[in-house]
Amino acid sequence: MIKTYLLFFLIMLSTLAYSQTNGDYLYSVGIKGYSYMQMPKIMNQTAGNTYLNSYFNSFLLKFNDNLFSYRLGGSYLNRNESFRNNCDNCDLVSGKMKDYAFKIGFEKNLTYSKIQPYLALDLGYRSNKFDGISNNINPILNAQAGEASVVIPANQVIATKEGFTITPVIGIKINPIKEISIFVESNLEFFYSYERQESVPQDASNVRSLDKFHKTEYLFNPVSIGIQFHIGNKN
Repeated sequence: MIKTYLLFFLIMLSTLAYSQTNGDYLYSVGIKGYSYMQMPKIMNQTAGNTYLNSYFNSFLLKFNDNLFSYRLGGSYLNRNESFRNNCDNCDLVSGKMKDYAFKIGFEKNLTYSKIQPYLALDLGYRSNKFDGISNNINPILNAQAGEASVVIPANQVIATKEGFTITPVIGIKINPIKEISIFVESNLEFFYSYERQESVPQDASNVRSLDKFHKTEYLFNPVSIGIQFHIGNKN
């Protein structure tokens, strides 16, 4: 009976643990089809760092070695945003947010079977820009302005963050065939940025105000799902 179990185990092992799947190919090209991600905080956004769903906004290129894979990746996001600023009854801000990032790092597989957990570390650069209009929605101030027959002017606001990122990653790959991997990964991004907040009231004065900060944020990206294609057979 022991010999039978041992034989069965060896058969299963030879079926699952074929030689390093990704290591048989020089390159891997991938795309993230879906990501649930946390974005940098815009100005004094009352809701904090918001989470959003994004689709097909990230690419990945890997150079495979026997021990490590070297990763090069990028992402781009362009969407409309609306949020309350400073407090729930202070300002309502609406506009367009553009976010892009470039990262380089390495990845290490923990096993070489069809199911491969892995760890990675990426270093990179990120830029986040918001351009929009801020309107005062405080009911008391608006009522007082109405009684005085004046209008509280809207403000054009531009907020930018630029800085470097450090991102540890944990993930798992499934290889239905040797040429393709489906991956799911999660990461925590450390973002140290230089921030500029510019505001210009839309009235006759147009007096511009500018604030500058250095900020640190931790952005949690719970899940990203994508596919990789392995090319350039080493044999």
